[in-house]
Amino acid sequence: MSDAPASAGSGLLGSAHRLASTALASVRTRLELLGNELEEEKLRLIRVALLGQALMLCAGIAVVLGFAALATLYWEQRLLVLTAGALLFLVLAGLFYAAVQRALVRPQPMFASSLNELEEDIRQLKAAMRDAPPAE
Repeated sequence: MSDAPASAGSGLLGSAHRLASTALASVRTRLELLGNELEEEKLRLIRVALLGQALMLCAGIAVVLGFAALATLYWEQRLLVLTAGALLFLVLAGLFYAAVQRALVRPQPMFASSLNELEEDIRQLKAAMRDAPPAE
């Protein structure tokens, strides 16, 4: 008879240990996924900042070259060269602007993978609760 309570206790203890191990593994996986998503978001923001800086640089150079073209309007071939330079930098600024706009479009909500995994965990826990025998 003394063996029955000990085996029941170790069975309960074993179940609690397995439950704790599973919960910790699940939390670890979710935190790793969250860390990955934060890293992706950080890289996206850095890219947007660099593209914005390139946009401003090209636009600034285009303005300077445009004014230089106006100032040298009556010089012989210099006008053509300065105007072509200004147009080149305006086109580059337009390309960088389009790249910034594309980078700002988020394909999915932030932390979508983490939220999907948590919803799946909740669904599985509810299913396990329905299937579990009632406690006596």
